[in-house]
Amino acid sequence: MASFSVETRKLASGELRFKATVIVKKSGKIIHRESKTFRKKALAQTFGKKRVNELEENGVRSTKAVSLGELIDMFMLEADLWNNTGRTKRYVIQMLRDCNIATVKTDELKTSDLITHCKERRSAGAGPATIYHDIAYLRSIMKKAKPVWNIEANYAVFEEAVPILIDMKLVGKSQKRTRRPTENEIDRLKEGLEKRMAYRPNGPTRIPFVDILEFSILTCMRIGEVCALRWEDLNEDNKTVMVRDRKDPRKKEGNHMLVPLLGGSFDIIKRQAQNSDRIFPYNAKSVTAGFQRVRNQLGIEDLRYHDLRREGASRLFEKGYSIEEVAQVTGHRNLNILWQVYTQLFPHKLHNKNLA
Repeated sequence: MASFSVETRKLASGELRFKATVIVKKSGKIIHRESKTFRKKALAQTFGKKRVNELEENGVRSTKAVSLGELIDMFMLEADLWNNTGRTKRYVIQMLRDCNIATVKTDELKTSDLITHCKERRSAGAGPATIYHDIAYLRSIMKKAKPVWNIEANYAVFEEAVPILIDMKLVGKSQKRTRRPTENEIDRLKEGLEKRMAYRPNGPTRIPFVDILEFSILTCMRIGEVCALRWEDLNEDNKTVMVRDRKDPRKKEGNHMLVPLLGGSFDIIKRQAQNSDRIFPYNAKSVTAGFQRVRNQLGIEDLRYHDLRREGASRLFEKGYSIEEVAQVTGHRNLNILWQVYTQLFPHKLHNKNLA
């Protein structure tokens, strides 16, 4: 039995798109699924009704290939895949669905198509590292086409295309940041954030920006981790807190980690009001936005909130903590990343080694 549904999606630009999804079930199982996106809801409904009638009349014909857009739709509709996809990857995949490359057939994808897509993204302002994510995630979806949906897909094209895209500098890995705020910049930021807090002394969403900034440095936590901390996960006797679902590229959930509250971070927690289940019950985006506004007003250039995490790790190294001990605070599984931070701080220590 064939049926269709229409889903409304909102693009980053605010425009609406309407995706018609047609499915055919047999004995309670889906044996065919296809979808197409339109700018108008009426067109999506017309397509759905037409395809339902065609499938009811002619039956399901085996499909050897589909458009990349249809393959992306299948990926998003496959709960076991989509529900285990990270937020950043989801955003990129949804963006790809609305790119010109989505019209290319899965078995006809060529290196020239990928080059064209990368050039279009570059002209729209995307950098090589951002475009690299497009290619990596598209490759990941294409790899699943045959085993999951029995769809023919030219997955091998990426073996040829990626080195060429790198040579053309259309894609590339992100540059490692080494930016640390100076002591003067941190003092100015605190002063500016205190002034910002004074504007809403009695507001219900008054954010303790200075406390959160200091806490972020002392604990090396991401702002999302800070704003997700729960009172129930605080161990006052051991001065530790459980960070739930800590970011790990190899595992999306269940990465709970017990983190020691060093320096004055425990005292910062203790002076927060316990009127919520969260210690810092604020929207992480609002905290970042306030930081960015003050930073821009002060004319502090090229400083991101995430740089505070590196600042915290650097301070721990400067206090004499080992790489393994710092990793216990930062949550890094790959110690090579912390090794790079360490060697940039102390290259002069190589002179202390006895080469004799």
